[in-house]
Amino acid sequence: MTAPQIEQAESVAAEVARDRFWPLVREALAGSRRDLTALPLSRAVFLLAIPMVLEMVMESVFAVADIFWVSKLGADAVAAVGLTESLLTLVYATAMGLSIGVGAVVARRTGAKDPEGAARAAVQAVIIGVALAVLVGVAGALTGPRLLGAMGASPAVVAVGARYARTMLGGSVTVVLLFLINAAFRGAGDAAISMRTLWLANAINIALGPVLVFGLGPAPRLGVTGAAIATTIGRGIGVLYLLRALRRGTGRLAVTRAQVRFDPETLRTILRVAKNGMAQTLIGMTSWIGLVRILSSFGSVPVAGYTIAIRVVLFALLPSWGLGNAAATLVGQSLGAGNPARAEKAVWQAAFYNFVFLGTVGIVFVIFGEGIVRLFTPDPAVVLQGGRCLRIVSAGFAFYAYGMVVSQAFNGAGDTRTPTLINLGCFWLGEIPLAYLLSRVLGLGPVGAYLAITAAFSSVAVVSVTLFRRGRWRMVKL
Repeated sequence: MTAPQIEQAESVAAEVARDRFWPLVREALAGSRRDLTALPLSRAVFLLAIPMVLEMVMESVFAVADIFWVSKLGADAVAAVGLTESLLTLVYATAMGLSIGVGAVVARRTGAKDPEGAARAAVQAVIIGVALAVLVGVAGALTGPRLLGAMGASPAVVAVGARYARTMLGGSVTVVLLFLINAAFRGAGDAAISMRTLWLANAINIALGPVLVFGLGPAPRLGVTGAAIATTIGRGIGVLYLLRALRRGTGRLAVTRAQVRFDPETLRTILRVAKNGMAQTLIGMTSWIGLVRILSSFGSVPVAGYTIAIRVVLFALLPSWGLGNAAATLVGQSLGAGNPARAEKAVWQAAFYNFVFLGTVGIVFVIFGEGIVRLFTPDPAVVLQGGRCLRIVSAGFAFYAYGMVVSQAFNGAGDTRTPTLINLGCFWLGEIPLAYLLSRVLGLGPVGAYLAITAAFSSVAVVSVTLFRRGRWRMVKL
């Protein structure tokens, strides 16, 4: 073939790729109704990953925007947000653990062509979420300031953040329901509705944040408490949108009035899968509390720097979490359809995409660490600590890429025990003792805690891939 012929062939191939690419993007954003277990695997991954990644991108933007406005109020305000977020990790961990069970059961029922069973699981998710969130919300609203003090907050930080903590903990019902209902839609393969929900909730939050924090226009200046109110309002509206979608049946999940009832058998199945999922996420999330507790012993500046850096890290990790969610859905649906080989192939394909993305972002963060943190605060001490944290943590992004996807794949299969044991070993038995040893005993200060984060997440990736290759996840029954 001559050079002109080769060039012409490449041009035709590129044109065909474009013709296939944009229709798939439009289908993914609109919400594909095709059977994901019957499509070519690359197309199925694409249709799920596009809305899931965009959903997480919006969540990432929220995480960065929220701390951007609060950082203008000073280090004590940022520290109050960081310490409260550490307390909320218990709520997030419980909701995420339950959502693992919900997503796995809905995905299996969907793959087995049982829409009635999938709808029943979605209803049980709402029942669980309301019961849990009422208990957590009341307790958190009453004890918020005392919990901040227990986390090592100074009197100044408690004074600034008391109402913020009460509002965020008291409004946790919105967080729990968002997690659980979104998990049901993702498990059904309807990632577009979950995407639109978070876009709506976070757009409202981002718009209201500066208005309530700084008192723009007729709104009162509420300071850091305004950020909590904006977040709760946005998430609450997102929950209402999800409930409306369930009732109207606009997606793959449609709940009728007759299905709105307590179903003990389905509830037990969800909780059986979710119990290890809750333990798994609690172990991972509470390790962050331990890290913040270690950092708080060095003052508000390291906590503020760490809080900003971790929000920036989340900006990168949350889209990657979307790829992990796509892999989990395909694993669950493929196993439900009796095709474990397809499930495994989907995991490696999603993990490679994640490796390319996170590896690139990690290089950027390593090179421009302090400059990125400086966008959020002019305080040179906070910039120094935040830049160090961002560089050290993002140095392990290539490892995290595989670890995140493979961990989610275990959960999608309903094998929540394996990642629970991995988290126990790498975080509680590894990360926290290592952080204390490096920062306090060996005298590295906050840098020791940052190094422990990188070591723990890298070890999770190596162990997860090793165990996934053994294939025991294929035999989980739901």
